[in-house]
Amino acid sequence: MAYSSYSRGIDGSVTEGVKFLLIVNGLVFVLQMVWDKPMVYLLGLTPSTLWEQRALWQPVTYMFLHGGTMHLLFNMLALWMFGSALEGYWGTNYFLKYYFITGIGAGLCNALLTPNSGAVIIGASGAVYGLLAAYGILFPNSIIYIWMLFPLRAKYMVLIFGGIEFFSSLRPGMSTVAHLVHLGGMVIGIIYLRWRSIYNYFGRANQERQRQQEIHERMRRSDNEAQLRTEVDDLLDKINEVGLENMTSWEKRRLKEASDRLKELEEQRRR
Repeated sequence: MAYSSYSRGIDGSVTEGVKFLLIVNGLVFVLQMVWDKPMVYLLGLTPSTLWEQRALWQPVTYMFLHGGTMHLLFNMLALWMFGSALEGYWGTNYFLKYYFITGIGAGLCNALLTPNSGAVIIGASGAVYGLLAAYGILFPNSIIYIWMLFPLRAKYMVLIFGGIEFFSSLRPGMSTVAHLVHLGGMVIGIIYLRWRSIYNYFGRANQERQRQQEIHERMRRSDNEAQLRTEVDDLLDKINEVGLENMTSWEKRRLKEASDRLKELEEQRRR
């Protein structure tokens, strides 16, 4: 993760889950110093190898390899800063589950989108970007000091880094950085933390579509007085539920048309 920052509000302690991950990453890096290439080719994530040779361990093991001292230090610094706060908030079990879900998911996103690629992907950046997304959601107004100098709220940092990774991923081959992995970690983290809200949103939207279809169908079948009264009652019920300002322009127009038509029918009856 190629940036340096300091987060105000973190007391500097290292939580148990973060400590475990720091130790494992450090030990693996020491082994890499001895058997670098064999470990990278065997344990790094290569999309073509994953699918063709069923190397199912790679989406897990690639997270513990790094391409150099600075790569390791940046990722571990971010893991300590954001991970400690998140683990303190969630607890160790949930934190580790989230870390591996976003890390594995980020690697699989890249492998699914570039299935024939022979490029080897290594690093904890996918999981770290997942932690960054979670930190921005849970502590949106926390101040992050980018490069130790520029204060920025966490929610804006997530948007900025997400935008950078998105646009960078549109230009494959322009960089050796696995931008799809970074973006995948953020997206999967957001979906994992907000899946219930996302599900409810689409569920409500679908219910609204069904409701409008039913109204359209009633309009098509009949224009008699009883039908019009039912339709007006339904629209008035919705106004009571969500307020007039949240009604669609079509619903407002239809309410007026149906009400006017009822008035016409009443006038005809009086004559």
